[in-house]
Amino acid sequence: MKDIIINALNECLKKLKINYSEEIEINIPKQKENGDYSSNLALKLTKTLNKNPMEIANEILNNFKCEQVSNIEIKNPGFINFFVNKDYLFDNLKKVLIEKDNYGSSNIGKNIKVNIEFVSANPTGILHIGNARGGAYGDSLARIMRFCGYEVTEEYYVNDAGNQINNLGESIKARYYEKCKKEYPIPEGGYFGNEIIELADEIYKEHKDEYLDKEIEYYKELGVRKLLNKIINDLKEYRINFDVFTSEKEIGKKYNLNSIIEKLTENGYTYEKDGALWFKCSELYDEKDHVLIKEDKTLTYLVPDIAYHYDKYNRGYDKLIDIFGTDHHGYVARLKSSIKALGNEPEKLEVKLLQLVRLVENNEIVKMSKRSGKSVTLKDLIDEVGVNAARYYFSKYSLDTQMDFDLNLAKSKSNENPVYYVSYAYARISSILREKDYEEIPNKFETLNNEDTYNVLEKVYVFPEIVKNAAIKELPHLITNYVYELANIFHTYYSKNRILSNDEKNTKENILLIKAVRQTIKNALNLIGVIPPEKM
Repeated sequence: MKDIIINALNECLKKLKINYSEEIEINIPKQKENGDYSSNLALKLTKTLNKNPMEIANEILNNFKCEQVSNIEIKNPGFINFFVNKDYLFDNLKKVLIEKDNYGSSNIGKNIKVNIEFVSANPTGILHIGNARGGAYGDSLARIMRFCGYEVTEEYYVNDAGNQINNLGESIKARYYEKCKKEYPIPEGGYFGNEIIELADEIYKEHKDEYLDKEIEYYKELGVRKLLNKIINDLKEYRINFDVFTSEKEIGKKYNLNSIIEKLTENGYTYEKDGALWFKCSELYDEKDHVLIKEDKTLTYLVPDIAYHYDKYNRGYDKLIDIFGTDHHGYVARLKSSIKALGNEPEKLEVKLLQLVRLVENNEIVKMSKRSGKSVTLKDLIDEVGVNAARYYFSKYSLDTQMDFDLNLAKSKSNENPVYYVSYAYARISSILREKDYEEIPNKFETLNNEDTYNVLEKVYVFPEIVKNAAIKELPHLITNYVYELANIFHTYYSKNRILSNDEKNTKENILLIKAVRQTIKNALNLIGVIPPEKM
């Protein structure tokens, strides 16, 4: 409807021979008496036309034509308020019932190829709360963009090379030697998690002390494989299924990291200093230069990351989105500099930084798992509150804001818990539909004509626009906020209106209305990885 009114206003401006290059703003008034939609166009045209905005608004009123608009009112200081007939709401109700799971989808993405890389935790341990937040954001964004016609690849970059993997292998070997009553020191920078001890236990249970002569490569390969498999399984339980796992080790084989450095040198972006080779990124986006090859001739961790992004560009994506922790803030300029230095377009890369999460229980910060005494893991969180609550709460906030995750609220069965409140709306409708349901859609809805009904229909109607905005602005929390508002409007409607009555026509139309609400709730929740319950 907004687009229809905007098109009609543009036609009106042409008729009045008024040139206006800005985008026409259409808003939904907070007070119903100010119409269904409102525009400040007359106020915007005041300087251009050198006229009073009320005069301009009345000129627009006299030349405006739109079948869907039943009345227009002008309000000081020059707002144009539009009252529309409600046929479009019932046309949309039919649309929801016909399109079902596709309601709200679009092709605004026009098959643009997007790569979203997120989580990408080193396979040296298990996933923690920060990974949970980044995972929820990345996967929700991918779902939303796919729903809007983008061709999306969800990617996990596996850091399976370098010093951290050497330390992983040494840590597992040390724990295995410990089981065999042998001495072998855990290296500086080694790993002490329970998962390392469990891996050593597995080796010992199967092989006793027969593997004491195994080379370190065995322990490195075993550790990466086992821990990555655990990460993948935890993510699957969290409803994240990556399309691609890219190995740092394989990138190194594919490109020969020295050839990447040679290309940077050929393009004039390296120099030698103090026996090391430096990347001249201060000439591009960074505040200072960084080492590529250290004095001992080993490569810094920056080099494989440069090669990895070079590879992503070579795969032909139109847009790259990286989701990093806030501690990677300084890394963004380095990556963009390397992309430019290698001859690619840095504008294609967008880096999002996720802010910190605090777990709160009984108004106190929770830092340790009750079960393990270690940092709270993704699996701990899922076991504590469930996948639905975890996905919903992490999708509830903008990524760039710090958030407190209230465990008590997430587990509570009350209307104060938003995921419970939304789920209850879905389950309540499902319960009614198990008692009575209709499939046939009437040509005309004749009994749904009160304000509560219109409020529900209007909220359902704007869902496709909300989804488009969430995709374009890359803000999944717009969906979460929307579905809560829809549930709230439904609960109000339900409390004031009788769904099942002796009036068969009214009952049928109410049933079809709540089916559309349930479908919209389902579609919205699916975009943030939440599966609503049929019963509660």
